[in-house]
Amino acid sequence: MPRLDQLSEIQRQSALYFPCLEHDDAPWAPMAKDLSQSKLTLVTSAGLHLRGDRPFRGGDTSYRVIPSSAQAADIIESHTSIGFDHSGVYRDINLAFPIDRLRELAGQGAIGSLADNYYSFMGAHRDPRKIIEESGPEVARILRAQGVDVALLVPI
Repeated sequence: MPRLDQLSEIQRQSALYFPCLEHDDAPWAPMAKDLSQSKLTLVTSAGLHLRGDRPFRGGDTSYRVIPSSAQAADIIESHTSIGFDHSGVYRDINLAFPIDRLRELAGQGAIGSLADNYYSFMGAHRDPRKIIEESGPEVARILRAQGVDVALLVPI
């Protein structure tokens, strides 16, 4: 990550005046049971989706559903940010979305089970309020209804 003095004037001003939301009431729930007995899902902000799904576009606050049974080769990235190097994700989706590693851990009994679906958002928003107020809580309700115990949040 470059330092502020390494950025162009426009990039520097954008970083300095980027709105930072602060939450005194951030939700937190301690683990209720051992991971080996828990149902786990993945939630990412890497802008990932299945090949046939609608790509993410700039400012997109919606989410995409990725079945936990999907093959890594069927998942692609359409994140629009130029703020990070995408090449590692293009080579191995597990860098941003450890779908294969979680299957291995579930197979070893380290994780009780995997949720049927994982969820992907696109990060790098100027204004994340719609995710905070709408699409994020929607996914949380879905996960709760499916009995998911742990959501592994994987930012890019």
